[in-house]
Amino acid sequence: MSTDYYALLGVEKSATPDEIKKAYRKLARELHPDVNPDPAAQEKFKTVTAAYEVLSDAEKRQMYDMGGDPRQGGFGGGGGFDFGDIMDAFFGGGGGGQRGPRTRARRGQDALIRLQIDLQTAVFGATRDITVDTAIACGACTGSGMDGDSEPVVCAMCKGRGELQQMQRSFLGNVMTSRQCPNCDGVGTTIPHPCHECAGAGRVRSRVTKTIQIPAGVDTGTRIKLTGEGEAGPNGGPIADLYIEIVQIEHPVFERHGDELHCAVEVPMTSAALGATIVLNTLDGEEKLDVRPGTQSGEQLVIRGKGAARLRGGQRGDLHVHLEVRVPTNLDAEQTALLKKLADLRSEDAVRVSGEQDETGGGLFSRLKDAFNQK
Repeated sequence: MSTDYYALLGVEKSATPDEIKKAYRKLARELHPDVNPDPAAQEKFKTVTAAYEVLSDAEKRQMYDMGGDPRQGGFGGGGGFDFGDIMDAFFGGGGGGQRGPRTRARRGQDALIRLQIDLQTAVFGATRDITVDTAIACGACTGSGMDGDSEPVVCAMCKGRGELQQMQRSFLGNVMTSRQCPNCDGVGTTIPHPCHECAGAGRVRSRVTKTIQIPAGVDTGTRIKLTGEGEAGPNGGPIADLYIEIVQIEHPVFERHGDELHCAVEVPMTSAALGATIVLNTLDGEEKLDVRPGTQSGEQLVIRGKGAARLRGGQRGDLHVHLEVRVPTNLDAEQTALLKKLADLRSEDAVRVSGEQDETGGGLFSRLKDAFNQK
């Protein structure tokens, strides 16, 4: 033969199939008509493609090496060319190894469920049982999808290739296109006797109970991944993962901000004035709090280490107790008289606005200003 296909591709006669494919890809990217409109480049692209068609096929290459003409009339003759190889050259496909029948077994789909928990569980963690509607491997066929000892058979439409090929004419000559076989869905085989339980799917729907561990410190939006606890894949495929998204419900007493907890406690006016010890029921049990004499509304007490846990940190935040002084209402005659007497003793018979002058001739703001000026 007059044409040296190896020289056209720029490879040695001992080149491996991968080296031949790599050389063709490089030339195709330079010479393809969509990239290089030069007529000379288009003509060379045809000859390079013809060379690759021969050298990429083991039988045709052997015939060529022996001096024969495997193309039977040159480019555009009866041999044809697989369009997938051109696509590989431009888009980096993996070649013929990626085409053909695919496996029937496939991985299941991941699942996400939301789980409501209370604050106690979020702070300390817990073990919970959850019920999930999911797909599990069919017990009758153990995931194969076949009834009894039956076996899959080669697809009569695609003859086991998993795809159907069709020859089409183009400016490149005869181009072979491929599409997935509709009869076997690209698997290459069919199941003539499917399992009576799963109808050939290899899995069935079921309601299962799973035990999960909720770590301390979770909060609304936290997701727990349970590897291999999702739905089973079709026909014995890998089991997917299950994700648990936490939703913490509100607590009637404590409000959470990150790893800090807050609560409000009402203190009687007399206790705030005289001081007192109050008992607070926290998530850890009873805590005694000392309210100092003269406590005002809005002050807070902090209990260290009694807040929420830090996720994956171990340490806990603080509990902030906000004090609200409760002024008595609906006083009886005796209580009213006692409070009036206290007001007289403290000269609190009138309410003074902070800007008003007192007996010293200056208001509150004036006294503050004087105090700063003296420093």
